[in-house]
Amino acid sequence: MTRAVIVHGTGGHPDVIWYPWLADRLAARGWTVDRPHFPDLNVTPVDDFLPGALDRMAIDEDTVLIGHSGGAALLLAVLERIEVTVPQAVLVAGYSTRPNEDEEPVLRASYDWRRIAAHVDDLVLINSVTDPYGCDWRQGMAIRDRTGGTLVVRDEGHFGDVDQPFDTFELLDRLIRT
Repeated sequence: MTRAVIVHGTGGHPDVIWYPWLADRLAARGWTVDRPHFPDLNVTPVDDFLPGALDRMAIDEDTVLIGHSGGAALLLAVLERIEVTVPQAVLVAGYSTRPNEDEEPVLRASYDWRRIAAHVDDLVLINSVTDPYGCDWRQGMAIRDRTGGTLVVRDEGHFGDVDQPFDTFELLDRLIRT
């Protein structure tokens, strides 16, 4: 059986935008799906935050990781730290450097890109040319250039936010390996 962990973005919640919809789609295929709530995501420095997050995610070699925005940034640190190789990680509106002027405690000062790439068989990055927070295609390209994988560039804002309803995400559903 395959398991997915869907990680919400900064200030987000696992019951908003496309997260519940995707969880239902994967569950209908027989997957186990976890959507942990991390209210301190991108508030607490990543090195302090990561041990508890890893405990809650319980990642093994059958876990597919899906993260949005700050959750995608967190997954870079997760992939750097875990000792297993996951079949797939999908980073939606992901970033590895400050995308704007806001503080980003979820980011590391530097990453071991080889280690990140070694812990995921299939890395998919979905970014937008019109992301209002700076989590745009340039951020996706920077990660892809360091890790490989597939970059999908769209024109769909932040793929969900308080002022951008995004209740379904058909493209993401199609890109997740079954």
